[in-house]
Amino acid sequence: MLNSFLFKYIDNSALVVFRIIFGLLCFLESVGSIFTGWIRRTLVEPEFTFSFIGFEWLQPLPGNWMYVYYLIMGLLGLFIMVGYKYRVSMISFTLLWCGVYFMQKSSYNNHYYLLILLSAIMCVLPAHKYASIDVKLYPKLKQIAMPSWCKWIFVVQLFILYSYASIAKLYPDWLDLTLPKLLMQSKANYQVIGGLLQHDLFPYLIAYGGILFDGLIIPLLLCKKTRKYAFFASIFFHLFNSIVFQVGVFPYLSLAFSLFFFDPEVIRRLFLKNKPAYTKAEIIVPDYKPALIAVGSVYFIIQLLLPIRHHFITDDVLWTEEGHRMSWRMMLRSKKGMTRFKVVDKVTKDTIYINPKKYLTSKQIRTSSVKPDIIWQFSQHLKKDFKAKGQDVAVYVDCKVSVNNKPYKRLIDPNVDMGSAKWNWYKHNDWLLPSK
Repeated sequence: MLNSFLFKYIDNSALVVFRIIFGLLCFLESVGSIFTGWIRRTLVEPEFTFSFIGFEWLQPLPGNWMYVYYLIMGLLGLFIMVGYKYRVSMISFTLLWCGVYFMQKSSYNNHYYLLILLSAIMCVLPAHKYASIDVKLYPKLKQIAMPSWCKWIFVVQLFILYSYASIAKLYPDWLDLTLPKLLMQSKANYQVIGGLLQHDLFPYLIAYGGILFDGLIIPLLLCKKTRKYAFFASIFFHLFNSIVFQVGVFPYLSLAFSLFFFDPEVIRRLFLKNKPAYTKAEIIVPDYKPALIAVGSVYFIIQLLLPIRHHFITDDVLWTEEGHRMSWRMMLRSKKGMTRFKVVDKVTKDTIYINPKKYLTSKQIRTSSVKPDIIWQFSQHLKKDFKAKGQDVAVYVDCKVSVNNKPYKRLIDPNVDMGSAKWNWYKHNDWLLPSK
């Protein structure tokens, strides 16, 4: 049964076409970051970046070298698309993208994390075995089939992603439309559609349409009777998100996943008209079966556990942010903060109130006002900066935060020296004040 599920050979048209689209999107994501000014704002202008804790050594290349970094990623995206030196290109892109991901958190987006997972998965898939330059150079590589696990790894990953995204929306501020209304109000200045988005219907569409879509889309795509309707719903849903919320390549990547749900004959007819059909349905159990099952099991256990880790940490994840990242908690809160950093010389007791503009960009200032890990990192940075000037200082933070337009409450204990405070990786940080 397991052998039939994982190692039965099926037509590989979906994977081949997905590789082409995936490579194109990697190219557009990389090059688009240059032309939209994202690299300049996020990686070039800042004095330093808020990397993931533990990756402080991972900082942007000096000067304009980050543009070269992204151009290389764009070139690798094209290589992936055309299937040139596929393994090397795919592994190289994955490593470079991981570098960017762990390098900064000021512009965090869930699709950055998803792109890491997909890139890692694509590294081991035989996506270059048809319609690729590699096949033209080495004809023996050519294949028209693949083992079934190459399809199901995407289906299971998507099911986890969408299921947790749906479950995460089942909380009061989403269900009573508080957050959806805030999301729509923030789009009022959009040309043409801004006024339309203020209609009373849209918060309901965002709130309950989002829950239903995320919770049902994978089962509906798997069912042949509902597949076509689910696909059209996907087109509307993802194009709406792309236009209204401007979430990069994620909507188009999500639409590309639909390839794995349709009959290979449909895919071949639309995209690979000259490709032979595969009809043998062989079951070939490879030598790597134990390794595949072991690694796959560990991977999906981690994917199942990461999104629920915040339930084992004190207080509400919307308030503390502990366990928020890598959990498919997408557009679930609106936060505003008022934060003041105070430095006290431990010897002279002199007090200096920090002007964040001397250290941070405007976007970094906004994130350092509401996100506890970034507040902690900036406090550590201030302590090191003053130490370099010969001063031993304590850093105190007066931070008040509003979640979803609720009254402001103090987030950080103002009596704790944040320059000396420790960061707890796996449990609640006790310098965070309770939300209630």
